[in-house]
Formats: sequence, C-alpha cells, structure tokens
Amino acid sequence: MYDIAIVGAGIAGTYISRELERYDNLKIVLLDGESDVGDEISMANSAIIHAGFDAPSYKLKGKFNAPGCIMYGKVCEDLDVPFKRVPSLVVAHTEEEMMKLHELYLNGLKNGVPDLRIVFEKEVHELEPNLAPDICGALVAGDAGIVSPFELVAKVAENAVDNGVELRLDTLVTGIDNLGDHFKLTTTQGDIEAKFVVNAAGVYADDVYEMVGEPYFEILARKGNYFIFDKEVGDLVKNVIFPCPTKNGKGILVAPTVHGNLLIGPDAAPTWKGDISTTQDKLDWIKANAHKNVPDVANVYNKIIRSYAGTRNTPVKADFTTTDGDFIIEESPVKNFVNFAGYESPGLTSIPAAGLYVVDEIIVPMLEREGYEVKPNPNFNPKNRKHVYFNDLTEEEKIELIKEEPKYGKVICRCETITEGEILDVIHRSAGATTVKGVKKRCRAGMGRCQGGFCQPRVTEILAREQGVPMNEVYYDKKTDSYILNDKTKDIED
Repeated sequence: MYDIAIVGAGIAGTYISRELERYDNLKIVLLDGESDVGDEISMANSAIIHAGFDAPSYKLKGKFNAPGCIMYGKVCEDLDVPFKRVPSLVVAHTEEEMMKLHELYLNGLKNGVPDLRIVFEKEVHELEPNLAPDICGALVAGDAGIVSPFELVAKVAENAVDNGVELRLDTLVTGIDNLGDHFKLTTTQGDIEAKFVVNAAGVYADDVYEMVGEPYFEILARKGNYFIFDKEVGDLVKNVIFPCPTKNGKGILVAPTVHGNLLIGPDAAPTWKGDISTTQDKLDWIKANAHKNVPDVANVYNKIIRSYAGTRNTPVKADFTTTDGDFIIEESPVKNFVNFAGYESPGLTSIPAAGLYVVDEIIVPMLEREGYEVKPNPNFNPKNRKHVYFNDLTEEEKIELIKEEPKYGKVICRCETITEGEILDVIHRSAGATTVKGVKKRCRAGMGRCQGGFCQPRVTEILAREQGVPMNEVYYDKKTDSYILNDKTKDIED
C-alpha cells in the first residue's frame, strides 16, 4: 500500500513527487505509461521560461508564473540543468500594438515581474539588430530565460528517485476504483493501491479523472509545430522574440536555445490526443510568420536540422463551454484525489511555484486531515550529482578526466562531441536512460546536425551491452512500437 500514487511523469508529476519527498515517511509511487519520463508535452515545447507579464493576475497562471521564473535559477543549479537568463522581447509593428505592450507591462507589474520595461525604435534595434525594420518598439523582460525541458524532467525524476520515490514506467493506468479508505489503480503492470492519488496525466488528465469521478472538466489537445536550426545560425537572435500576442496565443517565436541552436514556432491547432505528426502546410505557415519579425530567418532555412510537433492540454471547465484556459489545481470532488490538470503554458515556468503550492497548500493539509503526522524529511537532498559535459571542459580538464576514465576519450556523437563516458553516466543514473531517445534527451547524443545518422548504431550497441540484452531488444522510444533492429540479415562465420 502506497501513501500517494502520482499518475503522469511529466514535469508536473515528477516535480510534485520530488516536493513531497521534503516530508518524512511518505511512500510515493510515480506512474507513467511511456518508457521514459517527460516523453509527451514536457518533451516538445518552446523551452522558454516566461517572465510572467501575460497571464491575468486573477488566474493561477498569473499567480505562479513570475515566482516560478524567479525560482528557476536555484532549481536548475540544484538539479544540474542547463539554464540561461535570456531577455524576451515582445515586438510591435504599429501604434496599436504598442498600446497592447503597455497593457502587458501594467499586467506584469501587477504580477510582480521584475526587470520589465518598454523600449522604442532605436533601442529595440540596438538590442536585436536582425529585427524587421518596421518594428517600432518592444516590451523587454530581462528576467526571462531558456532551459532544456527534457533534461529538466529527467533530472527532477532522478532527484525524486534518489530521495525515495518509486518510479514505474511502461505502467499505463487503465482503471481506478474508489474503495472508500483507499484507491485501487489497475495498470498494465498489475494493480497498485494507494490512499491518495494525484492526477498529473497531462492531456489525458480528464480521462484519468473520469475513471473515478463524474467529469467536471475536459482537456482539449492542441498541436504546435517547430523547427530547430543548426548551431551555425544559433546566434541569429540574442533574445527570445515574440510577436504582439492575440486572442489565439503568443504567436510564432524566434529564439536561441540553451544549447546554441535556433528555434522557431509553434502554431496552435486542435488535434487528437497523442498526435505529434508534422504537416507541410503548418510548417510553411510557421516560416511565413517567423520572418515577419526576423526577416533573415528566410535566408537560413537550409540550416534546419529537424521539425517536430508537441501537444498542449487546454482545459474546458464546469459548463464545458468556457475555455478561460487556467490551471486546474485542487482536491477534486472525489475525496483524497487531487487534479493537477490543464497544465499548459506557462506550466513549465510555473512548476517551481505551482508544485510547492499543491504540496504545501493542498496535499499536506489533506494528509493531516486523514490523520497523518507530516514532518520535514531531515534526509532530503535537493541536489543532483553533477553530470560531466565533456565539450565544456578545458583541454587540461579533458586530459585529466580521460586519465581517470578512458571512456571519456571516445567520442560517440561527433556533431555534439558526446563521449561514451557521458552516455554511460546517463544510462546508469537513477531514472536513467533505457532507450536511444532517453540517451538523446539526457546528454544530446543524436541531437546534432546528422540527427543520429552516425551515432545511433553505437548508442544502440552501448545500451544493449549495459542492459545485458540483445541489440534487437533496444528500442528508440516506446517499447511497444519503436524497435530499431529486427534480426540479423545473415550470419558470418569466422
């Protein structure tokens, strides 16, 4: 019997599980139907840490965005996650758009956003020389940032497991029975019993809740397409460039990534849950809109190395007609069952503040109400063991490391200069990689110009060797539908 079962191992579920480990003597299990943590919404997004001027202050988004952004530096330092403070610029082409920027500025002040200012034509082009000539001003948020979202989720999960959380992947929840004093969760890996349930199932959160209660919200899936460019053009912009927002969303951004690439996207279109296909018409639309603000993007399309799509989970609550799009963070009408749902942008940014809130203001009081004596965990360690980023070392440091561990001297991914030592490290960590994509997300082997064309066979060999399985039992991603090798084509005798 577990005290708490958390359904969904994206950024929400992993972070909540980690926060709960700050309290002593709780037996927590974290469940996900995928073969890795953060494999859906948390994997494919803009990777932007928003300053917090956009969401209305009366929404949970407005409440958690700015504090979450401020907390990010410490969180990423503790977890050893790549993160940079990079200003965001919301640009205006017209006087009407400048008026909208003034509204955002005032809303940002209300939300407690620091380092916020409006600049005009001369200064905005000094800040960002490659902007379109007709841009007449911008709202500058100096406290915004960029992060590696898939590395973040993996490191949060690692810290949670190191502190005592039990992680069960490939464990899809197919049913939940409310037995009065506890819940029985039926999964693809057998039944699990827990006294409390936290539903952090992303785009499937409404489906999970309907297993146990009468529906009172619905999650609508929207898909966004993106392009990633080679690092050769990663410095086309220095800041995160947003168009002036409309009722349809924040618009197509142009931004550097934390690893030195260039990113443009996303669009937003209704889709079915699980749809991450890309379509030419949507990709063409992104291109057409990106170069309205940064015209030189049109000159570097030959440097695109990957296009991809991700889904978002827009909530519809209560009467099923209102789509005000706020987070749903509350104990549900079903006692001892918490919904952490509708967690779309700025969810990634908000999680340090929202995770703290749901644990301290909802889950802990719920535990105390049911007779738990909740005490701080004296053994909680918020820090991860440091990961060696070989390519960031000095020549002297590289030589010393290779003397200590020769596998750091063997480069597997030439595009990103990722060594066998780094790959072994991410495989053997708690919540470590078990698939080719899992390795890719944690140390970037396969993220470069050739997108794994050269290194994937070697990564596959390493995974097979380290896990003690044949190569045809190593998967790219999900273990049900992403095999890499089927069988030998021929046997060669010595």
